[in-house]
Amino acid sequence: MLVLQNIAYRHPSKDLLFQQINLHLNRGDKASLIGNNGVGKSILFKIIAGLLEPWEGTVQSDTAPYLVPQLHGQFDTATIAQLMGIHEQLLALKDLAAGRVTGDNLDLLEGDWAVEERAAQALEYWRVKQWRWDQQIGCLSGGEKIKVLLAAVTLHGPSLILLDEPSNHLDTAARDLLYRFIQSSTATLMIISHDRSLLNLMNTTYELGPQGIALYGGNYDFYAAQKRQAQNAVHQHINHQQKALRQAKKTEKKTIERQHRSDTRGKAKQEKAGVARIMMNTLRNSAEKSTSRAKNLHTKKVENLEQALGDLKAGLPDTDKIKLSLTNPDLHKGKILVKAAKINYRYAGQHTSLWDKLLCFQINSGERIVIRGPNGSGKTTLIQLILGRLAPTTGEIYRANIDFMYIDQEYSLIDNKLTVYRQCQLFNRKGLSEREIKTRLHQFLFLQEDWDKHCGVLSGGEKMRLALCGMAVHSASPEIIVLDEPTNNLDIQNTDILTRVVSSYQGTLIVISHDDYFIQQTGIERSIELNNRSLTATS
Repeated sequence: MLVLQNIAYRHPSKDLLFQQINLHLNRGDKASLIGNNGVGKSILFKIIAGLLEPWEGTVQSDTAPYLVPQLHGQFDTATIAQLMGIHEQLLALKDLAAGRVTGDNLDLLEGDWAVEERAAQALEYWRVKQWRWDQQIGCLSGGEKIKVLLAAVTLHGPSLILLDEPSNHLDTAARDLLYRFIQSSTATLMIISHDRSLLNLMNTTYELGPQGIALYGGNYDFYAAQKRQAQNAVHQHINHQQKALRQAKKTEKKTIERQHRSDTRGKAKQEKAGVARIMMNTLRNSAEKSTSRAKNLHTKKVENLEQALGDLKAGLPDTDKIKLSLTNPDLHKGKILVKAAKINYRYAGQHTSLWDKLLCFQINSGERIVIRGPNGSGKTTLIQLILGRLAPTTGEIYRANIDFMYIDQEYSLIDNKLTVYRQCQLFNRKGLSEREIKTRLHQFLFLQEDWDKHCGVLSGGEKMRLALCGMAVHSASPEIIVLDEPTNNLDIQNTDILTRVVSSYQGTLIVISHDDYFIQQTGIERSIELNNRSLTATS
């Protein structure tokens, strides 16, 4: 069905991105493609789809691949009809309805007189509401854009489908629709995703890296178990090497001390025996050479062990390299931080309020809360009310005098014009020295070559790590951390890093997320549900 042989790709700058990519998918296979941000997963999909030429190697497929790309605003000026690939057919139908029958119109339709009806049914299945064929995609939310692309897949029914982060921006109901579609589809599927629920629906996992691609014959959980087993072996090897290094250094020290004592005793005996000066010099030189040889022998062994240990540690995943957790805010648990009394909000120019029920809720220090709801239900607006960035148009909301950090989907607290070091310096309320700030940056995987980079060139995962580093150099951890869809556009590695750091935080956590795995791993205890434009709170 799909065969890749020795695929390699170089950037226009001639830098090698990946090489020796060999992959084989049979009809009906369901495979995931995983790997860290920047390894070239999306580029490999474009090569498979014929949108990019590989530097070397061949792609063979007995059917045309259908690519659903990751959204970056590239389709915002297109209409829904254009994005679904039926714009010309709809124009042909309109002409035929007006009596303008031409060969071109008939060729465009190819006998598919119900294409408009089928397209409308596809949009209805994916629950795209209040649409027009000529409506520009830029007017839709991120979740609605993805739904239109998925509706196009349903409409055209391709037999080889490439989905690049299809669950990004989808609410829980839409994700469930996607999961059911994947499970019921008879097409050959290949998916890039960090959504573990989606990845576990696949029967094969491919991991892409700079030196090639590795095949794991199972879903993501199977892959993760295999990786853990391999990493445990690496950690055991590291422990063994560390013990060997300590022993080698100890032996080196003892050998040199023993040789030094022997040389000293020999010199004393020679002086006492009245050995001639010229012979004394000869014997001393011989002893020094013997000591030097012993020292060089042990020094070489130590250097070899240090090199081997460094190579082993370099191969560890980045999640194992981050050793820093956030400090805990000095705030007793149970203190009332936010209390909303019969609040609602109405956007400027709107005649109706956002929710059809007045909202009453309380947030206490130390709680871990998720705000859930369909796309457009007002989750981000509720966050803005909680943080005091918006004022309710109805009711009152009390906020304690607290410090918070809000990390939205676009990481807007990061100034794209600043360098990585300068941005981190702005977070510094402790009066840390330059060396201490750079140590914190290194702990969050920003090495020396990254410090002068402008934040605008950072990936979403890198901006997330820089924001977390900012918390670490702040005077104290904020009393509230608010994360708005934090795992969108993060690869699995950076999601694990975020999960690890946030899980260690003991302050108040408020999250907007549809990622059930992230919610579970971060110890969320309570949810605020926004359904059908009304809010209910459950513990």
